[in-house]
Amino acid sequence: MGEDLGLRERKKLRTRQALITAALDLFMEKGYEQTTVSEIAAAADVSTRTFFSYFASKEDVVFHDSREGLDRALRTMAEAAPGERAADVLGRVIADGYAALDVDDQVRRGIVPTNRLTMTVPSLRARGLLLLFDGQRELAEALHRACPDELTLVEASAAVGAVVGGAKLATFVAMNQGASPEETLRAGRQAVEFALAGLRARIPHPETAAP
Repeated sequence: MGEDLGLRERKKLRTRQALITAALDLFMEKGYEQTTVSEIAAAADVSTRTFFSYFASKEDVVFHDSREGLDRALRTMAEAAPGERAADVLGRVIADGYAALDVDDQVRRGIVPTNRLTMTVPSLRARGLLLLFDGQRELAEALHRACPDELTLVEASAAVGAVVGGAKLATFVAMNQGASPEETLRAGRQAVEFALAGLRARIPHPETAAP
């Protein structure tokens, strides 16, 4: 029974990924508005009913991994050691996120089309901004809980905004310059390091702070 469950779960994951890949390919080829759910299902060799058992709408396909990535980041923040510096917590959160991308080639290849869709389709841009705002708010609250003696909630919000917002903007700029998925991710990493360096300089480690 356990083996059967494992096979079923793997089949579900393959079907889900096939729908995501088919949808993104069609969106880039035909346009988001011009692509129908029926066409996505057909390209993935499943029924329209099967599509709706995985996703409630086309929008949900575009943002398929947003909640998963946020939940992973929140778990990492919740595991912060007492007294751990905010810059180190944020650095670990971002490193874990990029590590997940490094081992998932399909997700990494989807970064450029997903970002391009989010920037060019008004309905997706609106939802993307809402998800970004809500996600940063949750992360700021979690960072404040992890480092209450180091940052106020306002300061935690600024730190998260600088790191996450900087990474997002850098990836968009790189993508617009024709960067590959790997180069786009590299630009995001560089922006993160820049923002974290500023946070470390703003709040130095107690052992290195001047008396």
